Amino acid sequence: MAIKKSEQDSQNKIAELQLLHQRLNIFGQQKQQLQIQLLETDNALKELETSKAPAYKLIGDLLIEKNPGDLKKELSDRKDDISMRVKSLESQENKTKDKAMALQKEVAAELQ
Repeated sequence: MAIKKSEQDSQNKIAELQLLHQRLNIFGQQKQQLQIQLLETDNALKELETSKAPAYKLIGDLLIEKNPGDLKKELSDRKDDISMRVKSLESQENKTKDKAMALQKEVAAELQ
């Protein structure tokens, strides 16, 4: 009976490990998307700095002329928000990696 319980525990741990790996993949995808948004925001800020032409913002289907200073503030705020989200995601990713590594060691020890 104890052997079957041990096998069941190992199977449960392996299933949990698979879920943790899936989460890590999702975190990686989300992080990549956020980094792309961060790069686009950085490029827009640089373009605003160097451009002398009027600045426009796309709102729905409309292109509205905006004060470059206001746009810079909006983009800077967006950049800060995205950076904070990336840091939060990295923190979750690190915790999940640590948990997965610990669980993987447990499973490896049980299977030996």
